[in-house]
Amino acid sequence: MLDIKWIRDNPGKLDAALEKRGASPAATDIIKLDERRRDHLKILQDLQNRRNEASKEIGKAKGSGDNARADALIEEVGKLKAEIQDGEETERRIDADLEDVLARIPNVPLDDVPVGADEADNVEIRRIGEPPRFDFEAREHFDIGEALGMMEFEQAAKISGARFTILKGQLARLERALGQFMLDLHTGEHGYSETAVPLLVRDEALFGTGQLPKFAEDLFHTSEGRWLIPTAEVSLTNLVREKTLDAAELPIRVTALTPCFRSEAGAAGRDQRGMLRQHQFYKVELVSITDEESSLDELERMSASAEEVLKRLGLAYRVVTLCTGDMGFGARKTYDIEVWLPGQGTYREISSCSVCGDFQARRMNARYKVAGEKAQRFVHTLNGSGVAVGRALIAVMENYQNADGSITVPEALRPYMGGLEIIAAG
Repeated sequence: MLDIKWIRDNPGKLDAALEKRGASPAATDIIKLDERRRDHLKILQDLQNRRNEASKEIGKAKGSGDNARADALIEEVGKLKAEIQDGEETERRIDADLEDVLARIPNVPLDDVPVGADEADNVEIRRIGEPPRFDFEAREHFDIGEALGMMEFEQAAKISGARFTILKGQLARLERALGQFMLDLHTGEHGYSETAVPLLVRDEALFGTGQLPKFAEDLFHTSEGRWLIPTAEVSLTNLVREKTLDAAELPIRVTALTPCFRSEAGAAGRDQRGMLRQHQFYKVELVSITDEESSLDELERMSASAEEVLKRLGLAYRVVTLCTGDMGFGARKTYDIEVWLPGQGTYREISSCSVCGDFQARRMNARYKVAGEKAQRFVHTLNGSGVAVGRALIAVMENYQNADGSITVPEALRPYMGGLEIIAAG
């Protein structure tokens, strides 16, 4: 959430940022609503002051024997109390309206973020590794998995509907191995602390990270009022919700391997075959909580941690900076890491690393204090996939496929596979 004071002081900057994101200007309407709130608070304060004055005058009137004056004042105080109660209810409505408007305004992109409408305007930064060359026609993961008898879509659909997958045997183990490998790498070498977090969260947690109220249709809601997490970012970032940390505690770096649940409401017709776009999938999430001076450097560090996963797996990839029109709601800047998929003959997203500044912290009321400073500051938050396990499985299957339909297990994963080198049918 953006600071209303910043909006009042920088209306032009807000509208320019919204224009870059392809959104309509909003500063004038927000400031008008805030002015209405301020005017109402002044009226309410005047009523409260008059009530206090009249209450004091009642005692003086009674003390001087002026009962008529005292009765008139008592009647006035009664009317003032009723007006104040009505005014406080109006204040709550105005506050709720203002908060709702602010909650739907996206974050302000950093100045170096490329301006654009959609993914076609994203800017490639670098490519790492060479895509493999086969002396046979590369197949997509679903053809490989079904031929091995270890990947089922029809039975998954009978159980749960579209966009679910059943993995069996060594492919199921390979998916588990990928998650364990990523956790060990990030905790053992990159300084992240493994954390087991709730998969069901309350409205407030999703509001804190920016999924609510605007993106409710992308989520799964339970009959008891909780939500299934779309990413462990929600639970991990909310670890500092309503806390005030010491600056010396920062940065905080946490990671979790969890299932994630997404309705894919806006993905009709996209990636229908296979397991690229699922309602349920595993992901290793990285979250950092920093001070305001360190967050941009932390974005580079986080992205490097995610890239290292692909380097260790020997997968070719590229890194792009997302343009303003393709960037997430809460992000100020985002790097997407896209892995090469031979079956599709293209790069596909496998990780997205974003710096959010204090946008989420304001929604969570997460602060820190610096020694010698009276005022507290909002923390800065970052999140990234380190990486999406299902998509890493797809990438390994397609990049390490063999002409006979088998899959070579990358060396980095063999310790997690009991030394297995080849996944083959039968």
